[in-house]
Amino acid sequence: MKTLFIILLSLGLIFGIAQAFISKSTSNTEGHKYTVIKDYGEFEIREYEPAVFSYVVMDSATYKDVSSKGFRQLAGYIFGGNEKQQSIAMTTPVEMTMSDSMVMKFRVPDNMDMDSLPKPNNPNIQFEQQEKKTVAAIRFDGWASDAKIKKYTDKLKASLDSNSISYHGEFSFLGYNPPYQVNNRRNEIIVAVDWDSSTEK
Repeated sequence: MKTLFIILLSLGLIFGIAQAFISKSTSNTEGHKYTVIKDYGEFEIREYEPAVFSYVVMDSATYKDVSSKGFRQLAGYIFGGNEKQQSIAMTTPVEMTMSDSMVMKFRVPDNMDMDSLPKPNNPNIQFEQQEKKTVAAIRFDGWASDAKIKKYTDKLKASLDSNSISYHGEFSFLGYNPPYQVNNRRNEIIVAVDWDSSTEK
């Protein structure tokens, strides 16, 4: 019994150290820079800087069906699946639009642009340049699911309506953590908003 306890304790310590390392690595991963314009408590209004994204379009409308498949295709590209066999740094967050055909996006690191990106081996992978945008964002913790995504999408809609903030376009899910990270998971729902100085309440 004492030996079993020692083994379990050791495994627990190893797991804890590994999760701490993973959390630190995630926090040090390059992210999409933004400025918080106004914090409403339940949600924030943010202004995101321009960025380039690689993306794939998936023939499904559920997070469960496409999250792994889309991630594998984009990860294959940045891990060397391109004409130069070039590795490209991972960034956060991974973005997924919530529509009939989901789109999964990886942001391109700041040191690369449309001209310097190597051609992907996978013809499904495309690229886009996003200009500066203003969005509303709501956060939730833990593991993402279709039910949670719907819950917080509805919650963000209700919060925006109650504050008379107009929004447009598709809602998107942002995931910040690798699948093997257990602690300190961060997820968000965002949508573009019509915002200027007169909008602030």
